[in-house]
Order: sequence, then C-alpha cells, then structure tokens
Amino acid sequence: MSILDRFRLDGHVAVVTGGAGLLGAEFCHTLAEAGAAVVVADIHEEAAEAVARQLNQNGASAFAFPLDVTRLPSTRELVAETLKRFGRLDILVNSAALDPKFDPQALARGILPGRFEDFPLEMWNQALAVNLTGVFLVTQACVQPMLQQGKGSIINICSTYGLNGPDQRLYVNEKGERIGYKPVYYTVTKAGVLGFTRYLAAYYAGTQIRVNALTPGGVYNQHDEHFVRNYSARTILGRMAQKDEMNGALLFLASDASSYMTGANLIVDGGWTAW
Repeated sequence: MSILDRFRLDGHVAVVTGGAGLLGAEFCHTLAEAGAAVVVADIHEEAAEAVARQLNQNGASAFAFPLDVTRLPSTRELVAETLKRFGRLDILVNSAALDPKFDPQALARGILPGRFEDFPLEMWNQALAVNLTGVFLVTQACVQPMLQQGKGSIINICSTYGLNGPDQRLYVNEKGERIGYKPVYYTVTKAGVLGFTRYLAAYYAGTQIRVNALTPGGVYNQHDEHFVRNYSARTILGRMAQKDEMNGALLFLASDASSYMTGANLIVDGGWTAW
C-alpha cells in the first residue's frame, strides 16, 4: 500500500459532532473527499442538513442528524441511525463544543463577559455538559460498533487553551479597554478533553481502537483587526489559521496513515505553544 493510499477512507463511515460548525463542516468535507460516508451531527438541524446536502451534491454519501450531545437518548439514536443507514461506524470526530464569543450586549450593561469572579454557575454547568459530558456520552455510544468491528479511530478536538492559560491581554481593544475574558470553562473543559483522550487510549490497550486529540490554534472567523494583529504576534508563523488548515491533521488521525498513533495530541497552532 502506498503512503497516499493510507490516507484513503473508502468504505469507512465517519460521525462528526458539531458537523455544521466552522471546523466541523471542514472536517465533514475532508472525510468525504477521502472516501468516507459522513454523518453530519449537529444540534442545529438546518445547518447540518445544508452541509449534508452539499456533500451529497459533490458525490459523497452523507446524512444529517439533529444531535444533542448532552442527552443520552440522542447519542444512542445517532448510532442506531448510522448503523441503519451505513451498517458500520469507523471514525468519530468530537468537534461539538461551546466556544464563547464576544458579547457586546453584556458589555453595554457594564458586565465584562467571562469575568471569573462573577461567572454564572448555570453557564459553567452548561459548558461542562456540552464540552465534557457530551464527549463522554457520544464516545460511549459510538465505541460500541467499533468494538464489534475490532477497529476504530476517535479524534477529540482540543484547544491550545486546554494546554496553556488564555492570554487575557488579547481581549483588550485598541483603546486599552478590556472588552471581556476568555472564560474559565473553556480551559477547564478542553484540558479535560485531553485527559479523556489519554484515559480512553490507555483503556483500549490491546485493541485496534485508537484515540487521539487534535489541538488547533486560533482560527480566523471574522475577528476584528486589533484581535487578529495581537493574536498573530503571539504565533511563530505570525498569523491566525485559516479554517481549512486543520484538515490535513484531521485526515491523518482518522486514517491508517496514523496507524501507530494513539493517546497523542497533535498540535496545529502556528507555533503558539512553542515559545
């Protein structure tokens, strides 16, 4: 088998949670292009259906599933529908997560978004439910057919903020005014995802089920100029990532190109964590 053949996913079935998101949609297209049938799983049903429709129009085999990662029945229904449609499940990408955005309404009310001292308990609990418990529930459901097949690849999407504390200086505008904080839950849950990855990789020792993490750096998504400039100055490559620059790493982890890799964390951050 040639090295390029090892990246092919013909005959494989992949589930991508958060499949309608900025990176999730990219992952769906990448896996489909490599030959996999793809389940676009997202709580935003219309957006998931739009991604699946585009994949099918491009000649892939895909369907959308309205997944709520926090609900056990929803995760079980996801697997049942995947097996009904495709008969197997080979790849799971845990990409669904709450990622806080700038909240101008809160700032207008005199509240600094993300401030630790008065961070709402309900938001903390919601983030734990989605970013950690959701990964647990979906993986618990999806690993069952992998065990029966004797093989599988699970990829958990982490973050550089799961490795290092956020640089809160980035959330100061060009006038020197603080506009918010990256909230505590993001670092805590993403660090938890990395711990979950290592636990599960070790748990499935002796099997052909591989569990790895992919850690992206900051991906440009219509950020304001000041933020882009400040963030870019922190990276060795001097810029933010484009949304398609995680696709190669994702395909590597999903495919047999990484067949001797488990319990690892593949960092694609432009050098952010290297200095």
